[in-house]
Amino acid sequence: MSDPCFTLRDVTRSFRLRRRSLLGPRPDLQAVRGVTMDVQDGEVLGIVGESGCGKTTLAHLLAGLDSPTSGTVAYRGTDVTTTDRVARRRIHRDVQLVFQDPMSSLDPRLKVGTAITEPLRSLAVDESHDQRLAELLEAVGLPDGSADRYPHEFSGGQRQRVAVARALAPRPSVLIADEPVSALDVSVRATILALLRDLQQRLGLTLVLITHDLSVVRYLCDRVAVMYLGRVVELGRTRDLFDNPAHPYTRALLEAVPRLDARLPTPLGGAVPSPVEVPPYCAFVPRCRLAEASCRQIDPRLRGRDGADVATAAHDQHLAACQFAFTKIGAAP
Repeated sequence: MSDPCFTLRDVTRSFRLRRRSLLGPRPDLQAVRGVTMDVQDGEVLGIVGESGCGKTTLAHLLAGLDSPTSGTVAYRGTDVTTTDRVARRRIHRDVQLVFQDPMSSLDPRLKVGTAITEPLRSLAVDESHDQRLAELLEAVGLPDGSADRYPHEFSGGQRQRVAVARALAPRPSVLIADEPVSALDVSVRATILALLRDLQQRLGLTLVLITHDLSVVRYLCDRVAVMYLGRVVELGRTRDLFDNPAHPYTRALLEAVPRLDARLPTPLGGAVPSPVEVPPYCAFVPRCRLAEASCRQIDPRLRGRDGADVATAAHDQHLAACQFAFTKIGAAP
């Protein structure tokens, strides 16, 4: 196995909030809590979880758009946050992000051709911008005349293709897609997902897909990381995770998916603890049907069936952060 593309070790990102009272302390919102994992070259990694679980914050940390409060995010052995300016520009050229809403991420005053080639100028890429633009428009399935039009003249699906083309402009090896189809109509999502899969395979990209849609994960991803309240609670191959979920939260997510048979989905009850006041024990306890008194005494970390942690486990090994993982939790329905 080659060296990982990304190496995250005990990554935490918290945000200082306003005081609740005049003389009170300023509380911290814990968006990402102690995330440790690797991303391998050429794989498609899905990061899933409910809204507010820290997926987008983690994506920004990977892309170097934000810095961790503690821990390290390394890209091919280089710390993304402490490296020098030249190396950071090289990383930004190699790691590109596709945002959730293309209408808000594209400048409405710029024609599409200018928007797509903007990374080539800002990153000082030395090649013919016109030739690269023509290649990108063809790669994402947009006609040549698209370069002279403005974003508002396109449909939502076409705008997302523009956003993908812009991300691909500097020839990155890593593409981070943050909810790339959530703002699109159902009929358009399949075409964008097929485009991403085709580009990933054809260009040999490493793709990190941020989503809350489990059907998207099952369609595209090689491995899945499940996040809950800022922490990765399960990590493993897509088939393993869907066939044999090892964490009660993952199982609850799968049970909540609508089905074609007569069975109604089972909604996940209970309230998510506040990210400002995260309990010192397992954060899923208030919503877990398997919780016991002992669950309020420990804060479990990712472990495999054999007890291996993230640092010692095989890259594709199934890991879960639950004392009942691989025992009380049975196969997915």
